[in-house]
Amino acid sequence: MAAIRHWPLYQLDIKNAFLHGDLEEEIYMEQPPGFVAQGESKLVCKLRRSLYGLKQSPRAWFGKFSWVVQNFGLKRCEADHSVFYGHFSPDKCVYLMVYVDDIVITGNDNTKITQLKNHLFNHFQTKDLSRLKYFLGIEVAQSKEGVIISQRKYALDILEETGLTNCKPIDSPMDSNQKLMRDQGEPFSDPERYRRLVGKLIYLTITRPDLSYPVGVVSQFMQNPHVDHWNAVIRILRYIKGNPGQGLLYENKGSTQIEGYCDADWAGSPIDRRSTTGYCVLL
Repeated sequence: MAAIRHWPLYQLDIKNAFLHGDLEEEIYMEQPPGFVAQGESKLVCKLRRSLYGLKQSPRAWFGKFSWVVQNFGLKRCEADHSVFYGHFSPDKCVYLMVYVDDIVITGNDNTKITQLKNHLFNHFQTKDLSRLKYFLGIEVAQSKEGVIISQRKYALDILEETGLTNCKPIDSPMDSNQKLMRDQGEPFSDPERYRRLVGKLIYLTITRPDLSYPVGVVSQFMQNPHVDHWNAVIRILRYIKGNPGQGLLYENKGSTQIEGYCDADWAGSPIDRRSTTGYCVLL
């Protein structure tokens, strides 16, 4: 929406977010070290607000934040409760997205956006990060052509972690002639490392749809990885090395019509003859 309609993207950060939540039940805690007065070591503290480490804190914080932004006049999206929107006139609107304590605001009503920021400043200790540039490990760049998202730093960190910063890049992420099997070859010596690395690659597919299929294949063997599976992961990393900054461009042209496509092979798995389905949703 922001790319098509040329809306600016702003970012805010709430400091100590979980300390703002209101508790629905009585919770007590031991006195922190250094705060115990002489003769009062048996006393406990009653919490007035949520605290980091409480299982209730995430829900309490989000409940408080939702109340604050809806009190401003925004409505919560029923399809995604982390998105709030407001249409204050026929052709003016504001959208807000929140992930824990990270906030993105966009829209074409600059006056309301400024008022919304001030409203949040009055309720929480908020840092205005100006234009959106980096969000949850995703780099964002807005230009006349649209909005570009990538994970270059994240990809380079993965290469550095695995010692492949100076590896020789290859042109394809997967050998089309190789069929990976469950108990194929020698078991891999460090299954935890395999799972951790594949998990990071899954997050990288947010901006790299070209990795979706090969990463999906190697993720099937996370329970009991073998050396051949690890080598397939290394091949994906060598492919990433060729262009770690590749990402997605949301162009400033097109429509808001949602289009979806899907396809599947026929009994493509050599293990259980199951089919693999792929899909994409375009806006």
